[in-house]
Amino acid sequence: MMTPNKRLILEERSKYCPRCGKGPLIEDSMRGELLCSNCGYIIKENEISTRPEWRAFTKEEREEKSRVGMPSSLAIHDRGLATKLGANRRDASGRRLKPSERRRIKRMDMWDRRSQMQVPLHRNLLQALTELDRIADKLNIGDDLVEKAAYIYRKALKKDLVKGRSISSMITASIYATCRESSTPRTLKDVAKASGIKRKDLARSYRLILRELDLKMPVVDSVKYISKISSKSGISEKTARRAISILQKAKDSHISTGKNPQGLTAAALYIACTLEGETATQKAIAAAAGVTEVTIRNRCKSLQRLVS
Repeated sequence: MMTPNKRLILEERSKYCPRCGKGPLIEDSMRGELLCSNCGYIIKENEISTRPEWRAFTKEEREEKSRVGMPSSLAIHDRGLATKLGANRRDASGRRLKPSERRRIKRMDMWDRRSQMQVPLHRNLLQALTELDRIADKLNIGDDLVEKAAYIYRKALKKDLVKGRSISSMITASIYATCRESSTPRTLKDVAKASGIKRKDLARSYRLILRELDLKMPVVDSVKYISKISSKSGISEKTARRAISILQKAKDSHISTGKNPQGLTAAALYIACTLEGETATQKAIAAAAGVTEVTIRNRCKSLQRLVS
């Protein structure tokens, strides 16, 4: 492993010419050469200059003149790669265009936008990805999950799974599949409520995507729902940690297999509240978890053996 002292020595040596051992070295950006100012020996040639060809004296000028645009994204119907006419109606010299030229450019811009929507695939993606942004904002999921949902929908569109089906249900099913695949605690009911479609239609589209795209979903971990349910029902952090230990014991003893993760989490929180002496009713926890009180009582019967 190279120590900091050795690295510093190598950096100092690289500033001098390898032939005469003197310097300093001069970088000729016009010819792409690095040469010694003492003997004229060319150390490197045909170097590509990565520096900008313009000058900027403030941070605002540097940002305005930067040529770096936004990265390509699957969540945009054209992936962010399409070109558009700028809103600043000036020529290359900065002079304002004549009214006739502005009308011509405006007409070109109009036909450019219309031509992009001539392809049915682009129209479908524009509608679906607009819906994706709306639902993702309601569910409060990150950009990485939005990109993954757009990728799943594009695969479904490529295999003609959207044909004859609702675009809203298919894009919502892609979002739910992404949440399941990334173990994000969003239930089928939550996603259906955010999208405004029926839970039955969402479940049907989700099963279709799983079957046709051959997606393998991990088993939902009940611990993922602890923070969500405890914060909604006002349960303390100490009690939530006790519930996590109960769920871990249930997982080790295979009691949680085949059980609704939300119902199991709600029952573990209720038992933890009883053990910690915290006041919390089954009705409040059931409302926070989105399950019934009967489900909590049934799950409590199997979990009580682990804490007794």
